[in-house]
Amino acid sequence: MDWPHDPDGEQGSEGMRKYDMRIIADKVDEDEDFPMIREEFVEEHGDDPIRVNYETVVPMREIFEYVEPEEFETILDMHKAIGDAMRAGDFWDYHPKGADPEKKPA
Repeated sequence: MDWPHDPDGEQGSEGMRKYDMRIIADKVDEDEDFPMIREEFVEEHGDDPIRVNYETVVPMREIFEYVEPEEFETILDMHKAIGDAMRAGDFWDYHPKGADPEKKPA
């Protein structure tokens, strides 16, 4: 995919390999951007590359396909929803209780 900017550059991860939640959190201002409407945020940043791990980069909108709340009151609410989405979308390789705890423990 042609990214609007380098996933590992200054706009993507501040010139270093920073991953998923950190990159998304850096796109918001905790004091000014909340409450936040999910769709407005995705409209503005949906094509931005998000490095999920050392070998995988996805557009932010793919992660937000799994985000359920339509609005976030606080940045903590946003973090929780994105964490749930990362697990639901199977973006993370590691799950503290296993991806399927009944069959595959962490």
